[in-house]
Amino acid sequence: MPIAAVTGLAAEARIARRIGWRAAAAGGDAERTRRAVAQLVAEGASALVSFGICGGLDPALGPGALVLPQAVSSEDGRHRRVDAALRGALAAALGHAGIAAAGGDVLGAARAADTPARKTALHRRSGAIAIDLESHLVAEAAAAAGLPFAVLRAVADPAERALPPAALIGLDAAGRPALGRVLLSLARQPEQLPALLQLARDTRRALAALRRAGEALVRHR
Repeated sequence: MPIAAVTGLAAEARIARRIGWRAAAAGGDAERTRRAVAQLVAEGASALVSFGICGGLDPALGPGALVLPQAVSSEDGRHRRVDAALRGALAAALGHAGIAAAGGDVLGAARAADTPARKTALHRRSGAIAIDLESHLVAEAAAAAGLPFAVLRAVADPAERALPPAALIGLDAAGRPALGRVLLSLARQPEQLPALLQLARDTRRALAALRRAGEALVRHR
């Protein structure tokens, strides 16, 4: 089995499959993510990649910025370096296509960083440049299985931007937005609409960056 990608969104998983990776979308839920990774490992994955969008912690990273970290940190202080050879292969493919990706650490967290103040605090405390909900779980599973792992992410919400309440509702088990609950949140707080539309635009930029990265990885096989 080839490289397997673990994502939150179904849209991210579709991009990963176009690269030729096996992919599982777990909807940002920790237990579903653990089960998805375990299934991929059981099916014979040769390596794991945490793949998808993320939140920016470093103010220098704007929407659509790619992140290819050297290590994954977790909120409990654990720190795991990605596989150097796998990261190097991804970096070489992106570099060959003229695509830049930031290094540093990514922080895996139990919940999204929803305010600029929280993003600033996490950045100062951890030194991480970005945050997501899956990378620490992928790192943990890869270590347990003795598999190489890497992280490839694109920033959707930058450090200076807050997430509106509707964006925190979550995804269904297939990694799709829980549309009914999102619309209900919007009906209760219509003033969040501009922030939600901005997040949608920035998410599209992040997914477009992932698609470009995926095309580079396909060309550089």
